Amino acid sequence: MNATKSVPYRLGRVLERVTRQSGRLETPDYGSWLLGKPEESQARRRIRIQVILTFLLLFTNILGIAVSLLLNTVAIPVPSVFSDAPAWLTFGVVPAYMVVALVLGTAWITSRTVGSLRWAIEERSPTRTDQRNVFVAPSRVAQMLLLFWGFGAALLTLLYGLQDSAFIPRFLFAVGFPGIVVATACYMITEFALRPVAAQALEAGRPPRRLAHGVMGRTMTVWLLSSGVPVLGILLLAIFTLSLRNLSATQFAVAVMIISVVALMFGLILMWLLSWLIATPVRVVRSALKHVEDGDLDCNVVVFDGTELGELQRGFNSMVHGLRERERVRDLFGRHVGREVARAAEKQKIELGGEERHAAVIFVDIIGSTQLVTSRPAVEVVELLNRFFDVVVEEVDNHHGLVNKFEGDAVLAVFGAPVSLDSAETEALSAARAMARRLRTEVPECPAGIGVAAGQVVAGNVGAKQRFEYTVIGEPVNEAARLCELAKNVPALLVASADAVGGATESERALWKLGETVTLRGHDQPTRLATPAGEL
Repeated sequence: MNATKSVPYRLGRVLERVTRQSGRLETPDYGSWLLGKPEESQARRRIRIQVILTFLLLFTNILGIAVSLLLNTVAIPVPSVFSDAPAWLTFGVVPAYMVVALVLGTAWITSRTVGSLRWAIEERSPTRTDQRNVFVAPSRVAQMLLLFWGFGAALLTLLYGLQDSAFIPRFLFAVGFPGIVVATACYMITEFALRPVAAQALEAGRPPRRLAHGVMGRTMTVWLLSSGVPVLGILLLAIFTLSLRNLSATQFAVAVMIISVVALMFGLILMWLLSWLIATPVRVVRSALKHVEDGDLDCNVVVFDGTELGELQRGFNSMVHGLRERERVRDLFGRHVGREVARAAEKQKIELGGEERHAAVIFVDIIGSTQLVTSRPAVEVVELLNRFFDVVVEEVDNHHGLVNKFEGDAVLAVFGAPVSLDSAETEALSAARAMARRLRTEVPECPAGIGVAAGQVVAGNVGAKQRFEYTVIGEPVNEAARLCELAKNVPALLVASADAVGGATESERALWKLGETVTLRGHDQPTRLATPAGEL
């Protein structure tokens, strides 16, 4: 990497330092760690902004002074400021003005800029006037710097012009050109330093329209001042050399080369500052998008830019808010109708009607629910029911089933609809055994009968166009309810139909034993019962 690239590269490494956290690249909220975090206190933020402004303004102006001295002493050596001008002017007035302008000017500009942000320091809500003060602060800083550099150019041009008229065009260019470039750089530096306050000011609404509005306005302004002014300076140098004939061909060539190198250097720095100001809001949004891609919707970006990039940041926040709301509705919908039903509803148009499916059904009902409700306080009853339903729902979910409905203190669960399973009977029987075991140990206050059946059902949406629900209808549903009633009178509190056990896998069948054959209430055909083979 050459020397020209190393300056902005190193500065970029400072301004854009990122941290590794949880294996992901994190971008600072304001695009740079130098600006702190949104939760920082206002007093600390004020000190931070003033220090950043003071240091960067001093550094930029010292660099501009160095370039001005280079142009006046090396690039255009004739007439000489040392031999063709009095010593009191070159070694007295010039250094005095530079020191006074540098120290007092920087102190005045920074204190005035920070003072206009008193509302933020006092933690008041910003008004439209406060907002305007924030977004015109960079242009005011540039104007004040142009005032100091312009007054210096006029003063030195006048004093040196009284000694020799050949000094006049030289000082106008050699002092005016660095002053314009320094003012432009400080404009962008001020925009950078005031990002935390700009983020607060944007709470009052959209930013006011400025002279160089938007990204295009910024870009064209920087091009004009970093490229247009130097080219104009070279043109004026050629005109003055031809008219005054005070430079030899060699001196003119050296002057053009020095001005070109200075223009390239300043142009590179200004364009880098501009591109960095444009890129950092995009990088902040890109980093936040990575969070969204990873499923983290609890993220917002700080809106700190007053151009179209701020609209991009605001649009991202609106998008994430919409996604969070959509996820909340999806979660709520899934809790009411079942996550599998909700997922299926998202993928296709919801219509009334159903389809035949082979499914297994579990019906669970608490024994003695009336006595339970009348013998305990309502709050305690609700707490018990919630513990009871937690066990049932968790086991149904663990075995890829759907809790179709809660009927008071009873639960109807379906396996094989709406999502097909390789062996719905196996999943249902395994879930039923796990339920019976856990209810006996975890919720002994709520003994419940559990019935399991399997067969053909009609699964789909039942109701009206304005209000419907997903449900299953068929013989296995009725059979599971009847088996549940029988289960309340057996030690295991669990009864399944022989057909359900017969449709399960061999490993699951081995855990069940066949029993007597009974005719269930409301059924014409007899049903053979099955119960767990051993202890649950």
